[in-house]
Amino acid sequence: MKKIGVIGSGTMGLGIAQVCAESGFDVVLNDIDIKFVEKAVARIEKSLSRAVEKGKIDAGQKDATLGRIQKSADLKDMADADIVIEAIFENMEAKKQVYATLDEVCKPETIFASNTSSLSVTEIAANTKRPAKFIGMHFFNPATIMKLVEVVMPMQVAEETILAVEELARQLGKETVRAKDSPGFIVNRILVMGGNEVPFMVEEGVATPEDIDKAMKLGANWRMGPCELGDLVGVDIQLAVRETLFKEFKDPKYRPSLLTYKMIRAGYLGQKTGKGWYVYDEKGNKLGWNKDLFR
Repeated sequence: MKKIGVIGSGTMGLGIAQVCAESGFDVVLNDIDIKFVEKAVARIEKSLSRAVEKGKIDAGQKDATLGRIQKSADLKDMADADIVIEAIFENMEAKKQVYATLDEVCKPETIFASNTSSLSVTEIAANTKRPAKFIGMHFFNPATIMKLVEVVMPMQVAEETILAVEELARQLGKETVRAKDSPGFIVNRILVMGGNEVPFMVEEGVATPEDIDKAMKLGANWRMGPCELGDLVGVDIQLAVRETLFKEFKDPKYRPSLLTYKMIRAGYLGQKTGKGWYVYDEKGNKLGWNKDLFR
């Protein structure tokens, strides 16, 4: 593989694009509006500048990485990509529409990989003209740091597709695990169980978000507390995963809390909106836990 398409320039998409470009691949970063892509590339440049300041890379490596990223607002730019990694929001119909277009513009041998964290890759694959070349490639946030990629296998996938994606992940410096197509796959299915208790605990007044995070970091050796993680990933993204598991398994243990829905309605989505479980300043520094949650 030489050229990688990445669709979606949000937190996950830009992280995946950066990892691919840093690893020497040509990247086409696409979104519905070029302004979104320009903003994402600016964030990548800022990240690379910090790496230069810390001595992790030099200015030449930074420039080379940025030079390998092509900005795009037209899916036709994916025509000669060897693999397209889709990282748009968690909506089944939106993903199907993207792949319907990609089927028409991409070469027959192009592999389609979805970064979905919970939706059925078997269902998405069945709606493409190349189900044997469709796979789940679930990165973790931040994609530039987290070493794991879940390789999620639709029922229709060819073994050669699995092997090709595993080799790509290795070239990106990642480790892989294989998972059957099941809601939440491996990591999120386990995390959702614990994470889903957090909003209920806050609702019940058991503890503040700050103390919940402190307890899990010091008592369970978590590197990041569940509320901090929620703000990083996005409260809306976490809700989408929980709703998918609740819908698919029909098990009340996955039922989202009322507080989570209230946070969404208030626009408290986490770091990206300046408020979530915590409040953040313009630079993204944490100012304290969000006391609005107790109102």
